[in-house]
Amino acid sequence: MTSTTALLITRDELLLDDLLRLAAAAGCTLEVAHDAPAGLRAWSSATVVLVGVDLASRVAEQRPPRREQVHVVGHGPAPDDAFRHALGAGAVDVVELPGSETWLVEVLTDAGDAVAGRRAGRAHTVGVVAGSGGAGATTFACALALTAAATRAATLVDLDPLGPGADRVVGLDGADGVRWDGLVTSRGRLSSHSLRTALPAKDGLAVLTWEMGAPTELDAASVREVLSATQRGNDLVVVDLPRALDDVTAEVVTRCDRVLLVTDPTVPGVASAGKVAAVLRSLNPRVEAVVRAGRGTLPAAQVAEALGLPLVADVPRHRRLAEHVDLGLGPVHGHRSALARAARTTLGLRSRQDRVA
Repeated sequence: MTSTTALLITRDELLLDDLLRLAAAAGCTLEVAHDAPAGLRAWSSATVVLVGVDLASRVAEQRPPRREQVHVVGHGPAPDDAFRHALGAGAVDVVELPGSETWLVEVLTDAGDAVAGRRAGRAHTVGVVAGSGGAGATTFACALALTAAATRAATLVDLDPLGPGADRVVGLDGADGVRWDGLVTSRGRLSSHSLRTALPAKDGLAVLTWEMGAPTELDAASVREVLSATQRGNDLVVVDLPRALDDVTAEVVTRCDRVLLVTDPTVPGVASAGKVAAVLRSLNPRVEAVVRAGRGTLPAAQVAEALGLPLVADVPRHRRLAEHVDLGLGPVHGHRSALARAARTTLGLRSRQDRVA
């Protein structure tokens, strides 16, 4: 039998209506069985099992195989014998509605993510910050995300409200999908699968960015939940961070596995990047340098040494980059480009051309 997101065993129509509503909010599919024998047929394949108080005794009589994620659910307060029947059914608890609705939505959200193919654990998260204005951090963040998306599930999160817009850089300008203004009013746990499906996407890459016009003000709770959902639903999350960090974006820096500081190899560029590096290091010890070569006279290794950071990539300038972006082709149009090679180097990937070279 194929995997079922969530199984509900009940004849209580009111309970069924409530749980269908909660499952819809969680982005999860609910399979319903109206008697214990029918429920046992899907017992082992379901990610989570919910047993209505009305049928808990019948399920317990069937002596179902022991498994995790079994909960007895009813409208509170639960009758005294519900706890005895829950024990017989192998349930870990008795959940009373409406008081436990928020918790139950979280359980159903995780169940939906599991069946959608989301992996356990959390995605590797890379933050990208410009050392100075015009250093090309958004371009490099887009290059990383597009390169990763060719082989794994990746999402690009644009947290720079005054940047060019990650959707425009990757060629998704005007594409349908949810943007920040549609998420800041949401509350509760987000389904990683539903979020990824709702975002504008291209070549396997999902992108969360801003609407045109005045940027939406983000609150910490919204950003925290969006980041958590994208980390649950991807192999790699790339975050395009603003240079001037506020409390919200500073928290995101602390949750990154590595932070890349994109720097111009000029004296003013290094001076500015040094100030940004000091702030980043106070939040996250895993800060590395990416140097945009060809825009100054300082060698990349010297720039990284001056910043006190390990050098992970030296990115030559691409003369036709602006043209490719304007045409909607994205920054890594062509896997042999210097930018694509730098992105693969940073991510620890190697293409066939790299191996031959």
